[in-house]
Amino acid sequence: MITKADIIAAAHANGFEDVGFTTAEPFDTHREFLEARKEEYGWAEAAGLALLKGTAPKAIMPTARSVIVLMEVYFRKAYPRVLEGHFGRCYLDDDRVTKDGLSRRIKAFRAFLRENGIESQVPFNLPHRMAAARAGMGTFGKNCLFYSSRVARQSSWVLPIAVVIDREFAPDNPTIAMGCPEWCRNSCIAACPTRALKGNGTIDPRKCISFLSYFGQGLTPKELREPMGNYIYGCDRCQNVCPRNAGWLAKDLAMNEKAAAKAEHFNLSKLLRMDKPYFETHIWPHMFYMSADDIWRWKMNTARAMGNTRDPMYVENLLQVFTREADERVLAMAAWALGRIGGQKAREGLAALMEGNSGVVLEEIKSALAQI
Repeated sequence: MITKADIIAAAHANGFEDVGFTTAEPFDTHREFLEARKEEYGWAEAAGLALLKGTAPKAIMPTARSVIVLMEVYFRKAYPRVLEGHFGRCYLDDDRVTKDGLSRRIKAFRAFLRENGIESQVPFNLPHRMAAARAGMGTFGKNCLFYSSRVARQSSWVLPIAVVIDREFAPDNPTIAMGCPEWCRNSCIAACPTRALKGNGTIDPRKCISFLSYFGQGLTPKELREPMGNYIYGCDRCQNVCPRNAGWLAKDLAMNEKAAAKAEHFNLSKLLRMDKPYFETHIWPHMFYMSADDIWRWKMNTARAMGNTRDPMYVENLLQVFTREADERVLAMAAWALGRIGGQKAREGLAALMEGNSGVVLEEIKSALAQI
């Protein structure tokens, strides 16, 4: 009969750095947490993420007996610096659409289980980080992320993957705790420019740059534009400053060739002028939280990032927006970005745009001129 050792060996053979086991009992404390903070997490339920249902493995798989947690290091190789400055690293080699990497390895692992008489499911809404902690694989950080105890130099550049199975195995000893060193003076909390991190391992996800970049509604409020910085999709601010991640960040990693090959498609100038075919071919398969109907948000985020670089090279790109875009959210952000960059060319361009624009776009043009 298949043993835990056999499963661990199969996990390693499929490229997973660590593996742990926990029971299929409900994640009651996580459910209570979500119920107590409906105001902050209600958007997730409205979006169909079904987080509450995910706290009960047997509601997902009635025959569930155990949960296997596979640990994936998603920051195995270095990413081009130009990509790291604008996109969260966890999205730079995400194959949930293309299914040409991690998805294949999960499928192969599940095939191994099936060949040995074990049925499995990989529910998207099960609390994967809590499952990993319950399986004794690491601890939490004040930034609410999970830190491995055994791989990636005990960093947070890891992705726990919970596999619910219909066979019972002895669970590992839980390590549900905050693992931050006492000497750390809340580096992550201080570094969060939108103040999403609230301390004591809590977060208001609605203020997180990652959430704002792909789920934020309407024109980004002025008070958030500078704090969101150069990020277009996702954010790594709290991870970059964390002393627990310093060891891995100092490692000399080989370049991720797959990410490097697509870097040219994520060039800011190309993103700002992309059409639907370009988006569906080059962007959506890799970063899919926003659909083709949300191309305006991609362009708005790109215009904001251009403005926050303060680089005059983007002035012409931003002025050209007014010759081809109709969405006032994109136009308004382009005007703001021109004011943020400043300079004679931006001033003259904005002044010429006073005619032919109205409403919020005209207001942003006037405000931008006042800043230069």
